[in-house]
Amino acid sequence: MNVQAWTFVIVGLSFALYIGVAIRSRASSTRDFYVAGVGVSPLANGLATAADWMSAASFISMAGLISFLGYDGSVYLMGWTGGYVLLALLLAPYLRKFGKYTVPDFVGDRYYSQVARIVAVVCAIFVSFTYVAGQMRGVGIVFSRFLEIDITYGVLIGMGLVFFYAVLGGMKGITYTQVAQYCVLIFAYLVPAIFISLLVADSPLPQVGFGGANPGSGEYLLDRLNGLHAELGFAAYTDGSKDVLDVLAITAALMVGTAGLPHVLIRFFTVPRVRDARLSVGWALLFIAILYTTAPAVAVFARTNLLDTVSEQPYAEAPVWFRTWEETGLISYQDHNGDGLIQYVGPASPVENELSIDRDIMVLANPEIAGLPAWVIGLVAAGGLAAALSTAAGLLLVVSSAVSHDLLKRSLRPGISERGELVAARLSAAVAVVVAGWLGIDPPGFVAEVVAFAFGLAASSFFPVLVLGIFWKRMNREGAIAGMVTGIGFTAAYIIFFKFVDPAANVPERWLFGVSPEGIGTVGMLLNFGVATLVALATPAPPESIQRLVDDIRVPRGAGPAHEIRA
Repeated sequence: MNVQAWTFVIVGLSFALYIGVAIRSRASSTRDFYVAGVGVSPLANGLATAADWMSAASFISMAGLISFLGYDGSVYLMGWTGGYVLLALLLAPYLRKFGKYTVPDFVGDRYYSQVARIVAVVCAIFVSFTYVAGQMRGVGIVFSRFLEIDITYGVLIGMGLVFFYAVLGGMKGITYTQVAQYCVLIFAYLVPAIFISLLVADSPLPQVGFGGANPGSGEYLLDRLNGLHAELGFAAYTDGSKDVLDVLAITAALMVGTAGLPHVLIRFFTVPRVRDARLSVGWALLFIAILYTTAPAVAVFARTNLLDTVSEQPYAEAPVWFRTWEETGLISYQDHNGDGLIQYVGPASPVENELSIDRDIMVLANPEIAGLPAWVIGLVAAGGLAAALSTAAGLLLVVSSAVSHDLLKRSLRPGISERGELVAARLSAAVAVVVAGWLGIDPPGFVAEVVAFAFGLAASSFFPVLVLGIFWKRMNREGAIAGMVTGIGFTAAYIIFFKFVDPAANVPERWLFGVSPEGIGTVGMLLNFGVATLVALATPAPPESIQRLVDDIRVPRGAGPAHEIRA
């Protein structure tokens, strides 16, 4: 069978699996819809959390970024994994002990304010839709190449599938579907990586292979890649070119953004006990590490194979995979000098570059570039879809619960019945799917870039109010509202200006303190902390009942009264 036939078979089987799981675990109550009945085991929740968080950015775009940026791409590895350590230590167990359905629920009750709740709802929707735009773009890219259909139709197919299991199953259906999706995506990521590692370094471990030597020539793979870069006018792959402050800002934004993402935080409300929340984070870290330690190897393999098979080659003799991807518009060639050769060169080369490559295709094209069997290529397509759809479903559930539970049930119509709330949740999820599809058809950037913006928005809005709400009893509603509005307002305005209002100004010389839009969430977070603290100190302290609530969140049950612990 050819690549398209294998893709139809493998993707079709995986979709049938997801739909079957969703039907079997469909939600029958609001408790099932929002938090899966609080009955998910730590292992299953760890698998679901890993799938929920490892989106199209992790599967499709991260290795592509590292492939193009080299050392500078490590900010995504450090930021996204380091954020889970913050999540485990600072937030997960305490939010689970609080026992509410959603992050806006925590904000509304902790800060004893409907205004704070509504501000948190707006922030959650804004962050989620920014994030989901990247996921739906990833879905469109996969369908466009492997099923050879227009990206728009690919997004529509993805919308239909997400609509089915998110609206029908709610969190219960999504959780067990995500367990299946993790198994698909990690298998799809590892199989081609192991194949290529055996081919280029004679090692079944990609983590070892990309740092090893070719058994035939004895040359280390990274040394060879640095040499190819130098010949073609690129900076050395293993050298960094970004400003140190911007590297730190992007890493910090991704870390605290991870710890503030509403679709990740909501997962820790689904386990039975506080201890299970910690165990869930531990399992999730393990499952995430499997992919994240493989990603640099995939990046190196893809980059080396690309330079070997395309650069300085006659365009008339371009390999089949090149022609196929060219039809999607994600690779384009312009013969500037008329010599018929593909001049893929860096800015330091005297020759003009003739090849444009969308970095989002590197992981998907990697098996084809390496000449792997057709079934492996189809498997990678299924893995990319699993990664994108699992995160999209989690994000859409955040939007749904924010509208139906936090806005409707807790603010506008507190007397609504459980059945009415469940209907509202499903209707809002349906509307969210439509909006997500529109954003996927016309996204504001490539996958990882869009996701980085979402992390910055989460870092600047949720992280400070969650940390201060758990660890500082003096933090009050006025400080929380002022901090969230300032943080997300500043960060969103900065991103919108440089990405949409004046893209030509998006250069390091024009950035504030030299911090890029991808890293500005760190500055927004610091503003949030500063404004929230100053306003809280200048306004009345929260009621005594709220201060006791904070004590109860932090102190383990059975440890005695909170005042005895402090003494």
